[in-house]
Amino acid sequence: MIDTIGSAISNFFQTVLMQVFGFINQFLSMDNMYNEAMVKEFVEAVYATLQMTIVPGIFALIFGMILGVVSMVTRKGGIMENRIVYFIVDKFINFFRSVPFIILIALLIAVSRLVVGTIIGIEGMYIPLIFGTVPFFARQIESAMSEVDKGLIEASEAMGNSPLQIIVRVYLKESIPGIVRGITITLISLLGLTAMAGQVGGGGLGNFAIRYGWSRQMGDATWVTVIVILIIVTLIQVIGNYIEKKTTH
Repeated sequence: MIDTIGSAISNFFQTVLMQVFGFINQFLSMDNMYNEAMVKEFVEAVYATLQMTIVPGIFALIFGMILGVVSMVTRKGGIMENRIVYFIVDKFINFFRSVPFIILIALLIAVSRLVVGTIIGIEGMYIPLIFGTVPFFARQIESAMSEVDKGLIEASEAMGNSPLQIIVRVYLKESIPGIVRGITITLISLLGLTAMAGQVGGGGLGNFAIRYGWSRQMGDATWVTVIVILIIVTLIQVIGNYIEKKTTH
C-alpha cells in the first residue's frame, strides 16, 4: 500500500512539473527538461535528496543532542563535571568536524559497508551524512544551552533537583528557541551535504545537477535544481523561524 501511495504521489508531481515546465517553456527555453523521462528522473532526484536529509537528519539530531548535552554538563564547572568524559566527547566532536565531508565519505567506507551493506546510493550515504552532521548539531546544542541563565541552574541545584532534572527542566526547557534555531541551521547544512554526496554516487539533486547541468551543459536542468533546493531551504527556514518565535518567552 505504501508503494502504491508513493507511486501515486510521484505521478502527481510528474504531471504537475510537466505542466509547469510547459508553461515556462513558452517564455524561456526548457527543451531539456520538458520531457517525461527527464521529469521522472528529476522527481526521483528530489525524493532521494529528501530521503538523505530526513533519515540521517533524525539520527543526527538524536545523537547530536546527546553529545551536546554530555559535553555541556561534563565540562569544567558543569553540573556533572567529568574531565575524562568531556575530553573524549570534545575530541570526538572536533575530529569529525575538522574532516571535509568528501574525505569523510572515503574514511567511513568500511563502516558504511558494515552497517548498511553498501557504500553507494542513498543508503550508502547515511553513515557519512550522520557522522558529518552530528558534531555540527552537538555544537549547536552546546551553544544554545550555554545561553541559559546560570542563576536558574544554581536555584535548581539549591532546590535539590537531580542533574537529570536540571538538564530537562532547566537546560533543555530554557534553551528550546536556541535548539530550534540549531535544528534549522543543521537541516539546511545537511541539505548541502547531500549535494556533495551526489558527486560520489549518492544520487539526489546534487548528482542530477552535475550529470546534466555540468557534464552536458543543460542550463535549464541546473536552474530547476537550484530553484527546488531554494524552495526546500526556504520551507525549512520559515518553519524553523515560526517555531522559534512561538517558543520564545
